[in-house]
Amino acid sequence: MSGGRLELRGLSKAFGGVVATDDVSLVFEPGTLSAIIGPNGAGKTTLFHLITGKLAPTAGQVLLDGADITGLDRRDIVRRGIGRAFQVANLFPSFTVEQALAAALMAHEGRTARLLGAFPPADIAARAGEVMELCGLTPLARTVSANLSHGDQKLLDIALALALDPKVLLLDEPTAGMGPDERWRMIDRVHRLWQARGLTLVFIEHDMDIVFRIAQSVRVLRYGSVLAQGTPDEVRRNPAVVEAYLGADHALDPAQ
Repeated sequence: MSGGRLELRGLSKAFGGVVATDDVSLVFEPGTLSAIIGPNGAGKTTLFHLITGKLAPTAGQVLLDGADITGLDRRDIVRRGIGRAFQVANLFPSFTVEQALAAALMAHEGRTARLLGAFPPADIAARAGEVMELCGLTPLARTVSANLSHGDQKLLDIALALALDPKVLLLDEPTAGMGPDERWRMIDRVHRLWQARGLTLVFIEHDMDIVFRIAQSVRVLRYGSVLAQGTPDEVRRNPAVVEAYLGADHALDPAQ
């Protein structure tokens, strides 16, 4: 499935008197790779929750390829083509990598009753195998999910989301908790997956070296609002972004 066009129109979310997301309007064009950055508490994860239906917005709309998906059931949103990595080790702690992917595929297709029979069925096993190959998980096919390293669990999270063939894939800090080498291996894998699938990929990340290395565009949130957006160089030159978040270490000289 190719990438979809994700549009947010005036998206807001208030928890009592606290506004977590404030009138956010953004467009992510098909097949693009975009980063969302901002200080802790800027509303980045809340924004993902609103897109995926985990939270209902106070105001605004979420559109996928022009269709309004605001307020749909979370499963319907997944079926429409919005994917987000799951916490696989929590969902399937005793399943192997292959079994976890197969279970997700079967549940997505409403075939959970077959879990009581031969598992996984041949067609599902073949599709799980394709995703494992794409994600570099084939050598770990028979490893129990709970026994994977932190990095491999994160990769399985992404594989599970990819197995459902999304148009738009959302990744919330895919390199969190990893050491420097493991972090770069993960982001290289994510970049290759994006290229191979041609999907629209949006990721939240605190490591600015990663953001400015691979993102085509960057959106900056602060206090739940959009502070700035543009190419990595444009964002790094933006005085408001430098003052609010980046600091001098990651800023570009405006004259460059």
